[in-house]
Amino acid sequence: MAESLKKTLAHSPFAISWSRTQTEFVQWTISNRHRIDCLVVQPANDSSELLNELWERDILLPTLVISSQSERTTAAEYYDAVIQVTPAELDTIESKVHEAINQFLQLPASQNTLIDNASTSTDTRDNRVFLLSLQQQRLTEKLQERLGYLGVYYKRNSQNFVRNMTVEERHEFLDQLRQDYRQIILSYFSSDDKTLNQRIDDYVNLAFFADVSISKVVEIHMELMDNFSKQLHMEGRSEEILLDYRLTLIDVLAHLCEMYRRSIPREI
Repeated sequence: MAESLKKTLAHSPFAISWSRTQTEFVQWTISNRHRIDCLVVQPANDSSELLNELWERDILLPTLVISSQSERTTAAEYYDAVIQVTPAELDTIESKVHEAINQFLQLPASQNTLIDNASTSTDTRDNRVFLLSLQQQRLTEKLQERLGYLGVYYKRNSQNFVRNMTVEERHEFLDQLRQDYRQIILSYFSSDDKTLNQRIDDYVNLAFFADVSISKVVEIHMELMDNFSKQLHMEGRSEEILLDYRLTLIDVLAHLCEMYRRSIPREI
């Protein structure tokens, strides 16, 4: 099955990763969840165990399940938008991938869309609804930006890179990065801030055009967390809340890494 699929996708525009075992597949998916457009799964037995494991880890992504007609019963336990294909339909895999993505993006972000056990807590359901909405937003932005990434890459001016700035320019630019990142941190967990996605996009664009390294973004994050830690210590409050902001850093880095990765032509 894998060999047949490799031949079919040999000249496709997709960047593809293959996994041989369920454990390998799940671990790779967890590590790359922000980069994935669509999962293609061929379970060894039925799909319920694998998809339930992704579900329990709050991983919601466009998904194709390769299965025979007799096995087409368990995929819906993941969520409503799973597309199921038979081995005989593999020659149409590209169109099926697009179908899975489109169907995923059209899901209403409501609890009725997500199938949970009766024992699932309300907080968990609310969190999954939020994650679905967030993933749809991220995927939509990626699809919209992808066509322009290469053009954007070539429009970068090396004179505007951090390493080529004067000392004064570099100081001013990095200070702006710190201020912008601080605003993202302060509003990251606020459900009332409807501009968060745009703030992250603006921040990533600013860093991208200045060729800012990933390590510099991490450094800015750590500096800010250190400042917050000192402030909380002075106020006699726990610093544990700062651990949550690792999610902010992961989100921003995932965006920036994806932009760098997709902006570089494959032949380079």
